[in-house]
Order: sequence, then C-alpha cells, then structure tokens
Amino acid sequence: MNAYDDRPCELGEGPLWHPERRQFFWFDILNRRLLSREGARSREWRFDRMASAAGWVDYDRLLIATEMGLALLDLRDGGLSEVAAIEADDPGTRSNDGRADRQGGFWFSTMGKSAEAGRGSIYRYYRGDVRRIVEGLTISNGICFSPDGRTAHYSCTKAATVWRQPLDADGWPEGPAQLFLDLSSEGANPDGAVVDAEGGVCCALWGRGAVRRYDPNGRQTHEIAVPGRHSSCPAFGGDDMRDMLVTTAKEGIETPDALQGLPYLVRAPFPGLPEPRVIL
Repeated sequence: MNAYDDRPCELGEGPLWHPERRQFFWFDILNRRLLSREGARSREWRFDRMASAAGWVDYDRLLIATEMGLALLDLRDGGLSEVAAIEADDPGTRSNDGRADRQGGFWFSTMGKSAEAGRGSIYRYYRGDVRRIVEGLTISNGICFSPDGRTAHYSCTKAATVWRQPLDADGWPEGPAQLFLDLSSEGANPDGAVVDAEGGVCCALWGRGAVRRYDPNGRQTHEIAVPGRHSSCPAFGGDDMRDMLVTTAKEGIETPDALQGLPYLVRAPFPGLPEPRVIL
C-alpha cells in the first residue's frame, strides 16, 4: 500500500473530502498546519495555533476547529477570521476531533494538551449558536453522524468507549446518550470515525494500524489495515465515495520508521457519504 502523501505528520488528524473541490484535506495538529494535494502539487497552510478538524462552507472557505475556538479559513490566502472563541482563555486545552452534521451544523471536541482526565468536551456550532453537548471526557473523539442525521456518535479514546446520541430534527441532542461500543476488554482505543452510506461506523483504532467497521447494531463487519500504527481518523471521498483516506501519527512512537505519520488511501468495500456543507 502506498502513502497518499510523503509528508509525515506528528499527529495527523481531521481528514476531509471537499465535494466541490474534489480534494482531500488533513491536519498535522502539533505542527500547526493543514495539508492537501491538487494533483501532483502539494499544498500547505500554516497557522499560529493548533488546528485539528474542518467542515467546508463553500469552494474557498473551511470552518476549522482550533485551540482558540472556531475560525473561517480562506484557502486562497490562508487568512483566518474568528467565528467563535471557545476555551480560548484556557491554555491547557486544544481542539481535537470534529465533523459537520447532516443539518449543516459543526461538532468539535476539546481535550487537555496532556490528555488530563475529564478535561475534554464536545461542542456544536449551528447557525451562529454554540453549545457544549458533552463534558467530562478525556480524549474526546470519533464524532460522526447517521445517514438520516438523527444519531451522533462520539468516543472517549482513553475509556475505549463509543457512545450514540439521539438527535432532534434540528440536530440537537434529544434524550440521554447510550453506550454503543465498549472496547476496553480487548485493549482497543477508538479514535476518529466516519459513518458510511449504510450506517456503518468506521472507526480508526489508535495503536492498531486499522479502521474497523461496525454495523448500526455494533457488530464488527470489516477491518482495514494501514501501515501507520497510530491510525487516527478515516474520511471517504473520490468519484464513487469508496476512496478512504486514513491519517496516522508519529506521536507516541519511540523510533518511528518512514511509514509512520503518513496518510494512506485505501479502497473501501463500501461507499461513504459526501460531507455536508456547514451553514454559517
């Protein structure tokens, strides 16, 4: 399997397929940069803060989650416009996972920069309104949404659990979250995730070099291996939505080889769904 790009990431995360640009984007959180490719051309945007996840707003703009909150990135000149300050006064936390929901909102998580217990939260931005959805997590991760938009999934990597949250028609939580997966007995660490067209939850497993698919009932159906040991998040893209880009990380590997920290493009046996546009 060949890497999609040859630039290793200390902490690759937040892959996104932009359906209008027909282009993958992904973050290197600790090195404060966003990466992409336009054919054979490598692209890079550098920031003055850590950034980790994005949703697309239009052809030229992404809404990105950063350690200061939410900002609008103009891909043409790299300019950032502040949208919402979230935990900006807390230097001990940063953003982590994030994804647009089916209603045009954007969910993103925060965590302690040293993964301190209970420092993580999940927020939702929707048409200018920002609310904290979940608190008390440690490594908050795995945000993804069912095809009908009425269920959100999220994980705590440290606790090895994945949760399912019912949503109302506007995409806000409706009732209590329910435990979807508990992987603690096998020592697996659920990281970033995405839902496919059939409602399967495709979850990267940190430390396993794999993306594992679970059906809507929580039954494992597939496991896709990648060479990077710390697989961090998958994203679907391509003409038939069967191209899966999987980010990986060098962080936490004592002597990383040349395969670690690279993004890998694999052909999935099942299609994904286009990422929704974020409505500002």
